[in-house]
Amino acid sequence: MLYAEVRHNWSTEEIQSLFEKPFYDLIHLAHTMHRQAFRANAVQISTLLNVKTGVCPEDCAYCPQSGHYNTGLKKEPLMSLDTVKMAAKKAKEQGAGRFCLAAAWRSPPKKEFADILEMVTAIKALKLEACATLGLLNESQAHQLAEAGLDYYNHNLDTSPEYYKTIISTRTYADRLETLAQVRAAGIKVCCGGIIGMGETRADRIGLLRQLIALPEHPRSVTLNKLIPIPGTPLANQPPVDVFEFIRMVAVARIVMPLSILRLSAGRDSLSDEAQALCFFAGVNSIHYGEKLLTTENVAPDKDRALLKKLNMIPVLVDTELGVCQ
Repeated sequence: MLYAEVRHNWSTEEIQSLFEKPFYDLIHLAHTMHRQAFRANAVQISTLLNVKTGVCPEDCAYCPQSGHYNTGLKKEPLMSLDTVKMAAKKAKEQGAGRFCLAAAWRSPPKKEFADILEMVTAIKALKLEACATLGLLNESQAHQLAEAGLDYYNHNLDTSPEYYKTIISTRTYADRLETLAQVRAAGIKVCCGGIIGMGETRADRIGLLRQLIALPEHPRSVTLNKLIPIPGTPLANQPPVDVFEFIRMVAVARIVMPLSILRLSAGRDSLSDEAQALCFFAGVNSIHYGEKLLTTENVAPDKDRALLKKLNMIPVLVDTELGVCQ
């Protein structure tokens, strides 16, 4: 009898054996486990807004906002509170239940952080869930965000500890884990995942999953990003990851983190309708929705609505409507 058991001790060999299962056996197992913990055919909708663009001091090899690379991206200061309010209202009208703020910083500066807190309060006043991804946080910042009403904080591990060093040199893996610890301690739900297709091996994908499941609590939400190769970045010419390997990653993530919400985020526009349908079958139950995702194109909302309608999937506003079995 299968059941959604939360484990923190999956071994490398166990996870590798899941990846090596026949494709249909793997996604059938993931789908079966998904239905034991979550409402069938339901998908939670989130919208992400980049509120401060460019000239980030970090050197993440995939990121067009890094000040280390010439990607032609125009630097933009922090958006005004009124602009963010209007964007949040529009997102709600289009069916989003969660509104996420993103800013290209190593860590939020003091003045801008006060503005971010006002934005979180305004988002909550619209009866939306609030999420933010602002770089590294200290204890005080995490608690201030919690007091403002922040529901989720996104801070990805990106890849395995071993491969991470080839992708980023300005921020350590330990830095990222420390921010996640501060977020958990403040009582904010953790949103954490990685990027697939940066040249990492399957062993690195296994390493990323092992890091996620070894956290004191599995992330409430796990973001699965497919690399978008950006001209001007070191990964500009990286060939796309095999789509079936990406779907295997989704399925294995669902099996080893049975109660976590799996969200398709960056790179979703490069997946066909059929590939997205297989991702939903394998355990994805959340998407980022809207014309833009940070600085890159995303699937148009009308196209998303059409696909969800074809699949008879039910868009929901918040994760509690997914029927999480906890």
